[in-house]
Amino acid sequence: MNNHIAVDIGASSGRLVLGTLDGGILSLEEIHRFSNGFTEQDGSCFWDIDYLFNEIIKGLHKAKIAGISECTLGIDTWAVDYVLLDAEGKRMREVYAYRDRRTDGVMEEVGRLISPEQVYAKTGIQQLTFNSLYQLYAHNREELAAAKQILMVPDYLYYRLSGRLINEVTNASTMQLLNLATRDFDTDLLDLLNLKREQFAPLTEPGEDLGFITPELVETHDLPECRLICAATHDTASAVLGVPVQKDRSSAYISSGTWSLLGVELDHPVNDSKAMAANYTNEWGAYGTYRFLKNIMGLWLIQEVRRLDGGRYSFAELAEQAGACEGFRSLIPCNHPRFLNPDNMIEEIRRACAESGQPVPESPGALARCIFDSLALSYRSYLAELEELTGRKIEVLQIVGGGANNELLCQLTANIIGREVLAGPTESTALGNLAVQMIKAGRMADIHEARRIIGTSFAIKSYLPQAVPELDQLLVRWDKLHAAFNADERK
Repeated sequence: MNNHIAVDIGASSGRLVLGTLDGGILSLEEIHRFSNGFTEQDGSCFWDIDYLFNEIIKGLHKAKIAGISECTLGIDTWAVDYVLLDAEGKRMREVYAYRDRRTDGVMEEVGRLISPEQVYAKTGIQQLTFNSLYQLYAHNREELAAAKQILMVPDYLYYRLSGRLINEVTNASTMQLLNLATRDFDTDLLDLLNLKREQFAPLTEPGEDLGFITPELVETHDLPECRLICAATHDTASAVLGVPVQKDRSSAYISSGTWSLLGVELDHPVNDSKAMAANYTNEWGAYGTYRFLKNIMGLWLIQEVRRLDGGRYSFAELAEQAGACEGFRSLIPCNHPRFLNPDNMIEEIRRACAESGQPVPESPGALARCIFDSLALSYRSYLAELEELTGRKIEVLQIVGGGANNELLCQLTANIIGREVLAGPTESTALGNLAVQMIKAGRMADIHEARRIIGTSFAIKSYLPQAVPELDQLLVRWDKLHAAFNADERK
């Protein structure tokens, strides 16, 4: 069998992608694409999980119509959000979205019960207000107590397709509940939440065979015979698997989408005090690895600007307009909490610039330029941290995901970090998902061969650094801007 389908769902869109391997070349074909996004109801933010499941079914039906009678299937989505099941295996409520404000102040409240240092020593996961630990702490206690099972979003989608209950490790690790030493849920943190270990399914590694889609779904919806393979269900974990390895060159990656995840792949966690102070995370990866990385706000900023502008311009058009604007005129600290989910991103950016005495970006192009300049400077700052924490000198930065298509951002990044940037493949998440399936199916020997095949199958564009006028003054200005915003946050 040479039909492998990746279900890849992000915060703004999802798709089903067919992967086939022929003569050592991996080819992709998009079968079905759909939009995604949370909605607000009664002041809370929720995902429409039934809609996502139905779109998977639609995509598989399209595959059947196209002549695919059997295939393997893997699922990846975003992290940290969870689904509660009752004693009958039914979903108990709508699924909260991580940008919901119910966790405001919760991280500090939990910190008074167990120190952040203890939590980091146990889990190695960075402190983020939307981690599942804080979401679950904010959840109604009676409802949690009544939950028979707690699944992550991709676990739930696998469950709907097969009836199999799992907690896949790459996604489960983002909950900030897994203990690095025991490689299981931490008993102290479960006690803090009044939860029991049996409310979570067995931890499951990428590559495990989960059986077939239920016969009822196949017959009712005219679907292919799909053997479900457990992918690295956290989309970043799949994206990292899809990064071609650079031989004899030390590299870091940025998985660039709604979030920019900057990091390296390690065979051991780094959860010391320095890593905690820099707020780096140790998310579990496939095949015994760890993703040591920093979460950066990412293209969410420009996605919101485009949405609020009525979608008048495509992302490519916004990048083109940004390129015509004066560079480094206005800057924002991308990772400041005020940009996580403001009421209006455009006005929030403008307020931040006005408050810091900078020119206020008025046009869509000026707003986009502000975002891209600020992201490139953020990448430089966090890359320097990454080198210090790992003791590695990074020679090349590999940008994968949707952001690899943004030529302006890629060139700005190369210029600011002073190193080569390799952009692509843009479909790294789907590729990593497919790689796990193909390894399980015996089509590829291991992840090393998979990465070699990915590197030869897809175009990678090189961006060499160009001189930035008065770079030293720009970096001093950037540091002062961060210091000022950090001081305001502490007030």
